[in-house]
Amino acid sequence: MQIRTRIAPSPTGMLHVGTARTALFSWLFAKQNKGEFVLRVEDTDLERSDPRFEKDIIDGLRWLGIDWDNKTLYRQSERLELYEKFLKKLLEEKKAFYCSHSEEELAREREEQMKRKDAPRHICEWREGGANTGIIRLKNNFDGDIKFNDMIRGEISFKASLLGDFSLAKHLQAPLYNFAVVIDDYEMQISHVIRGEDHIPNTPKQVLIQQALNIPAPRYAHLPLILGKDRSKMSKRDGATSINEYKKDGYVADALINFIALLGWHGREDREIFSREELVAEFSFERIQKGGAVFDIDKLNWMNKEYIKSMDARDVAKIAADFLPTEWREIIKNNEKLWTRIIDLVRDRIVKFSDVPEFVDYFFQNPFYPKEMLRWKGKQNASDIVRHLNKINDLADSVLDSNFTKENLEKEIMPYAEKEGRGDVLWPFRVSLCGKQHSPGPFEMAAVLGRSEVLTRVKSAVALFG
Repeated sequence: MQIRTRIAPSPTGMLHVGTARTALFSWLFAKQNKGEFVLRVEDTDLERSDPRFEKDIIDGLRWLGIDWDNKTLYRQSERLELYEKFLKKLLEEKKAFYCSHSEEELAREREEQMKRKDAPRHICEWREGGANTGIIRLKNNFDGDIKFNDMIRGEISFKASLLGDFSLAKHLQAPLYNFAVVIDDYEMQISHVIRGEDHIPNTPKQVLIQQALNIPAPRYAHLPLILGKDRSKMSKRDGATSINEYKKDGYVADALINFIALLGWHGREDREIFSREELVAEFSFERIQKGGAVFDIDKLNWMNKEYIKSMDARDVAKIAADFLPTEWREIIKNNEKLWTRIIDLVRDRIVKFSDVPEFVDYFFQNPFYPKEMLRWKGKQNASDIVRHLNKINDLADSVLDSNFTKENLEKEIMPYAEKEGRGDVLWPFRVSLCGKQHSPGPFEMAAVLGRSEVLTRVKSAVALFG
């Protein structure tokens, strides 16, 4: 049997982490077994479906590198004749029927059932025929338990009688979810359906539809829910945002793939970092947990930082440049060497590429800071700060432009700093160059800024004290 999996998002919202994980696990399983992965857009909800959501889904999957086979995109809205054919078959075989009950009647029925604490279900008086309009329902004559074997959870059982005569379509050209998905999975020869555990209640209805049509059922695997750090439903604060927002925020696609793979799954060894090839090789349903998977944004940030640190320096510089303001990009356009040197100073501190402007702004504009920041631990006298800065200015001025390197600056300034106190000397020097509490070392920054700019900034710091 050829392995064929699918991702079937509804274009009623952006591509989020849960759908991306389902797509990833389906993709990994297909690739591992030399199978195929299919993209199907379930857009029969015409009122809520929107082309911009479809675009967001496609763009997000492409950015993550989750590619679908044959580059074919299936849309349910383009397959209505197919659904109609199968609906007519069930109607002709008396396995389905038209239900003419109004919404008000059905609502009253549900309300009465809830008062009696019965399971809400509709056993229709029209099930033997007589109506020619209304919702199309499956005639549920199944007695006993509906069972299916879940690849993650084992055998799952439902009482068929609790489902009643459930709906299949609003009319012949308007199939509902459970019917359309069964037909699509059959026609597309989907061998394995991998989806979130919130779809478990849909499965017994789909099994009954398959039995009514006498078509084979795929294998099912229901993934654990993704939870916030407090184990409640995932919120935007926890990371419930569009995949494309992660791209805009400067996350690395490979890092996000790695992180998403570990939401409910683990490898054979106690490790965190996996390449795509390693994920394909190691993936298995046996190592998917049944309980909820916690989305930890701190772990994602750590992982993204590790990926950036391991990237080629030129790639980091190229990606980082895209996150700079336009005027800064103009400055580095003809000075790639300068930009590479700047990025080399800060790359180990980058958590996501959107951090870059904050880390490098002082290379493109004069720093602004209160003079109190120049005090080492807030205890230095103004006269000592001025004295140290003036001395640094003299020592830096003695180094020629051609020799203005980190090593030569350290050679000139460090003896004085060791004598007077490293913090007392180097802290105001560093702040004068960048105006920040946290930054690379002063000698590294000075070497990139250049002799003239260093002298100007040190003098500006001295001037703050009058």
